[in-house]
Amino acid sequence: MTKQTPHSSHWGAFTAVTHRGELVGAQPHRSDPDPSALLESISDAVNSDLRVHGPAIRRSWLEGGPGHATERRGADEFVEVGWNEALDRVAGELDRVRQIHGNQAIFGGSYGWASAGRFHHAKTQLQRFLNRIGGFTTQRHNYSFATALSLLPHVVGSAAVVSGDVTTWGCLKSKTSLWIAFGGLPPRTSQVESGGISWHQVQGALREVAATGTRFVNVSPLRTDMADELQADWWPVRPNGDTALMLALAYCLESDGTVDRDFLARYTSGYEKFRQYLLGISDGIPKSPEWAAGKCEIASERIRALARRMACVRTFITVTWSLQRAEHGEQPYWMAITLAAMLGQIGLEGGGFSFGFGNQAAIGATKWAFGAPALPAGPVALDSWIPVARHVEMLEKPGQVYEFNGQVRTYPDIRLIYWAGGNPFHHHQDTNRLIHAWRRPDSIIVHEPWWTPTARHADIVLPATTTLERNDIGASSRDRALIAMKRAIEPVGKARNDFDIFSALAVRLGVESEFTEGRDEQAWIEFLYASTQDRARSFGVDLPAFCDFWSAGEVQIPHEGDRSLMQEFRADPLAHPLKTPSGRIEIYSETIAGFGYDDCPGHPCWLEPVEWLGSTQAENTPLHLISNQPATRLHSQLDMGRVSLRSKVNGREPIQIHPKDAARRAIEDGQLVVVFNDRGRCLAGAVLTDAVREGVVVLSTGAWYDPLEPGTPGTLELHGNPNVLTRDVGTSRLGQGPSAHSALVEVRPFSGDAKAVAAHTPPTMSRRAKDTHE
Repeated sequence: MTKQTPHSSHWGAFTAVTHRGELVGAQPHRSDPDPSALLESISDAVNSDLRVHGPAIRRSWLEGGPGHATERRGADEFVEVGWNEALDRVAGELDRVRQIHGNQAIFGGSYGWASAGRFHHAKTQLQRFLNRIGGFTTQRHNYSFATALSLLPHVVGSAAVVSGDVTTWGCLKSKTSLWIAFGGLPPRTSQVESGGISWHQVQGALREVAATGTRFVNVSPLRTDMADELQADWWPVRPNGDTALMLALAYCLESDGTVDRDFLARYTSGYEKFRQYLLGISDGIPKSPEWAAGKCEIASERIRALARRMACVRTFITVTWSLQRAEHGEQPYWMAITLAAMLGQIGLEGGGFSFGFGNQAAIGATKWAFGAPALPAGPVALDSWIPVARHVEMLEKPGQVYEFNGQVRTYPDIRLIYWAGGNPFHHHQDTNRLIHAWRRPDSIIVHEPWWTPTARHADIVLPATTTLERNDIGASSRDRALIAMKRAIEPVGKARNDFDIFSALAVRLGVESEFTEGRDEQAWIEFLYASTQDRARSFGVDLPAFCDFWSAGEVQIPHEGDRSLMQEFRADPLAHPLKTPSGRIEIYSETIAGFGYDDCPGHPCWLEPVEWLGSTQAENTPLHLISNQPATRLHSQLDMGRVSLRSKVNGREPIQIHPKDAARRAIEDGQLVVVFNDRGRCLAGAVLTDAVREGVVVLSTGAWYDPLEPGTPGTLELHGNPNVLTRDVGTSRLGQGPSAHSALVEVRPFSGDAKAVAAHTPPTMSRRAKDTHE
């Protein structure tokens, strides 16, 4: 019997098609104009042999207890146990650690995209549970745009301008003449949305903007960072050179006298100090196009011509999230705001700046007035946290101080890591360093549907359901619909949802009523919907009764009208001041200057990265590695699916390289190559293309980490995971964000026998007697 069930995902809302209880397909939402091909991989993931079928414990931990043979993580076999034993051991270890070492010794990391469902959001479920047992150490900000989250409140008073509070499409379709996109407008990432999406509109909206005559400039080392149909001018900037290019454009505006001084005087603070730097009065180095050309490798006359055009037409400046994931990643964001302010078009239709266009499917869409449903994780029981990308350093340096955004803090001594809904062996840099650091805690507990690299490096693995095996609500506050995510199949193996797992642990630790509040899954979903109803009603929006919503499978949501970023501030800066000390855009920030950071001074500036093509390190590793988001999966999700597998070359992740760079190394298209630097080495399959500028290679993130010698740092990685090559250092003391895009490598043909990739093969397991208390 075939059945169709409404559901949703980060790749789009869909109808789950099941036959005799098995998922056989995912049909895109009926109204989606541009559905994602990634939906093809959903059934592969749900039905994968990589599913964790029952609770499992690493043998050395099971036999020797917490802290035993931690160097065996990643190499040990796992022993299957019953749920009662697994839950008893998890509860006992949580209790042991908090009693002996304190709750701050528990690290509830769980960073990741988790689930599109708003109730079964693994990170929130974990944090809610840990808060009920006395608290934990958490992470602040995110890997996507952590640096911006620290910087932007100082400059424009809010970080919302990086997470979707941007100029909307309607304002761009009518007024924009010139769109300069630093980092491009990547088509591949415009297909995904946290919380789910029923209406993929980015590429269609861009076509509509282009149809009005808007000229696009793609400032990126990759021509493919903008769709060909936009007929953009490609500016193949040297990676990490964007800030130098922006400074040179600003220099031209100042030198030509085309700066909007009235705007600067009324809406900004500190321009004169920046101007002294820009013209070289303060440091003796004018930031001219000739100066910038040697850094960004864009011809000076081309820079001048663009600056003159910017001053004459309505210009929209965007910057992708990727640019701030590099050393000194604060600078391109701060400089883009400054450049837009000098043009004086901030707050006007079709002008100014925005961040994140192309990075998610709903960036640029209008927003719900009342917000999406959200499970409360608080109240926060403990003020213990670290910047999101510093968790390896935390494990390495317990008790040591570090600086972050004006604070001096101390790293806690972590004895237990609890991870649910994320994969640090995908998203964190310098995997070999990570493996060393993960040997330090006594215990690592992971919830996972699949045997991911993170699960393989855990001590206790609890099998979690996928979204198709539970009920939920899917929602993004910029989508057109609220989606009923109905359970389509029974749980695979012995999998349980995170809520049920934590509820069982809460019983063992005496906090059941505080965690569940007397509600089961269905009651919580109805509660979250009712809460959303109440908020909607306060904005004059009447949502249908829950039973009608659930029966229909979705409800359409009205949106606010189009708006330009900072339009209220532009109309009246006194009535609508920014939440900065001056109430204006802070081109010079007294607050940041007061921190005394030499890696992030008080105004935007050029700070040369330690590792880039302009450094002496390029003599030995002369290729800049871009580890961008893939087109064939979301981060590492769905790597075992057919869409991702079709993209592999010789079973490895493809690495894009310019034909001239390949010829210098005797590399042929489709050949197996080794990519290496002082941090690590991995195999990949060469793809020759002139869509990548010379001196740059592209190895997308997300290929599951697959070491030749499991558990051994420094061993050859077989699958093409770029994080064995990326550098784990904070962007600056202000942002402490990840800086993966400041990394150099060399590539050579691989000789010898290449072991087959085993990342998609389950680990060695052994069984014990069945738990009689299940």
